[in-house]
Amino acid sequence: MTFKIRYPLAIAVLFASQALVPAQGALNEQSFNYDTAKDLIEVCSSEAESAAFGCRAFLEATVQYHDAVSDRKKMKPLICPPKGTTIAQAREAFLAWGQKHADRADYMKEIPVVAVVRALGAAYPCK
Repeated sequence: MTFKIRYPLAIAVLFASQALVPAQGALNEQSFNYDTAKDLIEVCSSEAESAAFGCRAFLEATVQYHDAVSDRKKMKPLICPPKGTTIAQAREAFLAWGQKHADRADYMKEIPVVAVVRALGAAYPCK
């Protein structure tokens, strides 16, 4: 799955500018982290604009790394979304997976990159 960002500099500037202006109701520093799958689910579930950018960046980076590693090492890919799949759809798939597995403490304690691959692999399995 390859997500294309049309204006990466503009998005980076927008994201950086959001960090300088405290948003009302924004996540606090303790809740805006990426230590566990549960943390990323909280970030991706937030309505805060900065969280949306953080979620998007994490999902896209995970998928790009997956694609690079599976292509370079001739490894079987774990995530095979249909052409045209968006990051918004990947986010919804990740959140649905998180809701379905919320009672799995072992999954919720994993590093978030593993959870993203699990979630997107389940949503977009390779045949």
